[in-house]
Amino acid sequence: MGSFLYLLSIVTIGIVLLWFGYSLYFGQYGPLRFAGLGWWSKKSRRKSGTPGDPQVCPVCSAILYKGELVSSHAFPSITGGIDRLMYIRGCYNCLNGKTQRFCPVCRKSLENHEILISRMFERPGRRNHVHVIGCSHCKRVGSIL
Repeated sequence: MGSFLYLLSIVTIGIVLLWFGYSLYFGQYGPLRFAGLGWWSKKSRRKSGTPGDPQVCPVCSAILYKGELVSSHAFPSITGGIDRLMYIRGCYNCLNGKTQRFCPVCRKSLENHEILISRMFERPGRRNHVHVIGCSHCKRVGSIL
């Protein structure tokens, strides 16, 4: 009887340790979850949105999750106004070739080195507004000013 209880307690402890290790490795905060691998990951089931919506990449229309940013460069205002010239390269997915890049204005396919040209309007007390003018094909930099 004593050996049966001892064996039962060892098996129970083993099952609890296996469950704990499995949940640490494959659970919500596991290393595979942060790497974006596996069928349960949000990054493997990327959805697309409409360009112009908040938290959507304007180049590939992928919905950006928390912590994902769009690579861009905003230049200082020439006239001292509230609008600034801005170059948008894209998010992590379009820069790595995971999704197709296209211009939301002319609908031409963009290569990895091509950019979107836009205006960024700074609004005090609110989020900045970005208006895409075109890509390096349909809108030249000298013709916007």
